[in-house]
Amino acid sequence: MDLTMDIAQMSVGMHQAQAQQSLGIAVAKMAMDSGKDALDLIEETTASIDPSLGNSIDVSA
Repeated sequence: MDLTMDIAQMSVGMHQAQAQQSLGIAVAKMAMDSGKDALDLIEETTASIDPSLGNSIDVSA
């Protein structure tokens, strides 16, 4: 009976480890996706800026 309990405990432990690993991978994927979204947002906001903006000053006004 002791061997049966050891196998059951090992099985539960393996399933818990697999669940933790799956959760870790899912969290890492979410972080990568949100980082990509932030980078896309930064690229969109900086792409609309005129590169010649602020290079000259109208002093005759």
